[in-house]
Amino acid sequence: MTYMTIPATISGGPSIFQVRIGSGEVLSAGDEADFLVAFYQHSYQDHIGFLREGGILLYDSDNVEPNVDDKRFVYVGVPITGLTVEALGGTARDKGKNIFVLGLIAKIFNLDVDKLKKLITEKFGGKNESVVNTALMAFQAGYAYPVGNVLTKHYRFEHIPRASGRAQITMDGNQALAYGLIAAGVRYGAGYPITPWSSVMETLRRELPKYGGIFVQAEDELASVSIALGCSYSGYLAVTGSAGPGISLKTEAIGWASMAEIPLIICNIQRGGPSTGLPTNVEQSDLHQAIFGSHGDSPRVVLAPSSVEDCFYIAIEAARIARKYSTPVFILSDTSLATRIEAFDEPDLPKLMQNPKPDLTPRQTFKPYPIDQITQHVPPGTRILDGKYPLLAGLEHDEMGHPTGSPKLHMAMTAKRRNKLRKLAEEIPVPEVYGDQEGDTLLVGWGSTYGPIHDAAKMAREHGEKAGALHLRHLHPLPNGLEKIFEKFKRIVTVEMNDQGVYGFGQLATILRARYCEPKIQSVTKTDGLTFRVKEILDRVFKGRSFAARNIPREGAAIVHAGTAPENVKSLKEVVPQGVG
Repeated sequence: MTYMTIPATISGGPSIFQVRIGSGEVLSAGDEADFLVAFYQHSYQDHIGFLREGGILLYDSDNVEPNVDDKRFVYVGVPITGLTVEALGGTARDKGKNIFVLGLIAKIFNLDVDKLKKLITEKFGGKNESVVNTALMAFQAGYAYPVGNVLTKHYRFEHIPRASGRAQITMDGNQALAYGLIAAGVRYGAGYPITPWSSVMETLRRELPKYGGIFVQAEDELASVSIALGCSYSGYLAVTGSAGPGISLKTEAIGWASMAEIPLIICNIQRGGPSTGLPTNVEQSDLHQAIFGSHGDSPRVVLAPSSVEDCFYIAIEAARIARKYSTPVFILSDTSLATRIEAFDEPDLPKLMQNPKPDLTPRQTFKPYPIDQITQHVPPGTRILDGKYPLLAGLEHDEMGHPTGSPKLHMAMTAKRRNKLRKLAEEIPVPEVYGDQEGDTLLVGWGSTYGPIHDAAKMAREHGEKAGALHLRHLHPLPNGLEKIFEKFKRIVTVEMNDQGVYGFGQLATILRARYCEPKIQSVTKTDGLTFRVKEILDRVFKGRSFAARNIPREGAAIVHAGTAPENVKSLKEVVPQGVG
């Protein structure tokens, strides 16, 4: 599993790339690093607190001066900048250092050199041949460095044959989401570029023509959702997407889809907000926007994937619901899922692939909006033999789609649009509880918090806590039966990456408290733009308990930037006040 943190500024800034490898299921990024590479002094200062005792610090000795008197770590100094200049020349040093270090790491961890060279060639293959050659030279220079002179141990990853017969694939969450949409039979869509949604759009724009479809880059957000709605109206379920700011601009047209009962998939790859906010950082602050963000009573379905693999399958579920219930469906992913890479079993595509076509079979008569049934539109061009063709508009309407101002009809149609979500709630399976099935604490989450929450529940149980974890994929409507699970625990704690709000509860906690009127529902929230660490959850859910994290300061590692005086350095807890509602 990989995690990536990149700056949002054009001028650049500190970037972090994490890799976690294990023989079992890897659910989270982990709380401590075993191996830390620091290119600059501020990189060393900002992150040395997250290196475990006995861990290895590999640093650029041309730019970093570590405190070698701190005997907790193994220090490996390599003149990375100078060696890169020596290998490539001065003009390429800044662009070549990371590839040099990749070669160095390949040597230390005995990685497959031929495979890495092939990947480098593929990565830079679209550029000038000299760029590819320069990258390969940098890699070879790093690999050839006599690291044995400074590091007495090398490492080797053992290949353990998989018990499962299925091959594994690796991709990031946005790729998985895009390919899931294709598997679900989505062939048309439209969007507008915005971080971190853009790569979904780029994949669909490249891949959909192979299946007879097309993805349109529109001139703005409102145009893109309108184009997608036009495709869905024609009988082909379509997709649009964005991040929070773009979803705000699409809101009016999504309201039209609710009123006209047109199926549509809307992907919101969440980032820090509001406004431009934190474009490249993670946050889960668009849940209320997805559920309630519209004028009028505008029912829509909201789903959230829990992992990169689930990004693929949630797209198939979204398409199923959109078609069956003729409704807009939101998929709430986030920056963490969008950019991280995971390995998972290859989907059984022959069983999953769909390619539905519009049903143009002539009908004797047709009512698109029967009061007592779920709407199912017929594609335009379908012959209606009695000659009474239905209408479709954003105005309130009767069963044939004709505009009406009747108070009774408006009440009936509002109830009709609401009740199909209640019908959906009846078929949604109740999520499984991980860990203790009853006890003191139930951790509840949604989206990319799945891994850290489950790791936290596991560690809490290992230390004697009666704890379980439950993760929600269907956020609106909620599955029936959650209250039966909640009553088995003394307290329910939601773990969310959004603000605790005016009343002290995260967005999911607010919804659950409103739905179940249950005062034992509490909330752990944060808005620092980073994923939850396991110890962070444990410290805040089980206050006063020690869970034996190895060497991370309880108040967080000191945040130090080059040029700042020691008296101005504050701990993370001081800089970002955190609270439990």
